[in-house]
Amino acid sequence: MFNNKKIVVIIPAYNTARTVAKEFHLIPRDIVDDIVFMDNASTDETLRIAESLEIPHIIRQPYNTGYGGNAKAGFKKALELGADIVVIVHSDYQYTPHLIPAMVSIIANRVYPMVIGSRMLGKGTLNGGMPLYKFIFNRFLTISQNLLMNERLSEYHTGYRAFSRELLLSINWEENSNDWVFDAEEIAQVFWQGYEIGEVTCPTKYFDEASSNPFWGSLRYGLGCMRVAFLYRFCKWGLMKSPIFNKGNLNRYNKSVEMLRAAG
Repeated sequence: MFNNKKIVVIIPAYNTARTVAKEFHLIPRDIVDDIVFMDNASTDETLRIAESLEIPHIIRQPYNTGYGGNAKAGFKKALELGADIVVIVHSDYQYTPHLIPAMVSIIANRVYPMVIGSRMLGKGTLNGGMPLYKFIFNRFLTISQNLLMNERLSEYHTGYRAFSRELLLSINWEENSNDWVFDAEEIAQVFWQGYEIGEVTCPTKYFDEASSNPFWGSLRYGLGCMRVAFLYRFCKWGLMKSPIFNKGNLNRYNKSVEMLRAAG
């Protein structure tokens, strides 16, 4: 608990057998109440290692649902467990769990309803091993997205994020893509509903064991991000409509929590 808030960490994973234990052991259990691990049909030893760590909740996907599909499963489970704050931490050891207390504190004290760990604040991005083409893509996409959505984030493409329960219940993330562009749609939804996003400086590590999108995958992701940014702008102008910008189901997961509490 932190400020009487239930903290749930969700960990999406796919073929991260060499890093998942390192990431898990750094999670600050003094403030984190529950952990949900979502294995996306890994073909290596990821699931076996997660089971050996005795993680409280393990979701075993029967097939690879894509990053977005796996994240959705984690968010659903966290909300059903009654999370007041949900933190998503990838299992590839690129993001340090040591920032969880800082991110949670910002939300618990109602400074921001969402916080991201930004790799672009400070100068450590390239020193941490981010490939130059990824750095250039990140800068170009972030500038373009800021212009189209009239925002000022330092980056849109970090997977290290924390959310208040109220925010997650008010955006329609279940309608998002099952691909990597899920993250871009999620941020667009947060801004659409009028929320602000806080940022903390996050060091990054790129190494052989860490997962990384290849060049053509990065290009496809970048085009998807631009599509979302243009969709946001056209919807703001009233030229288009999209279900991802509808409000979320505010009562669905609250009812699940009430049932769990009633059961014991």
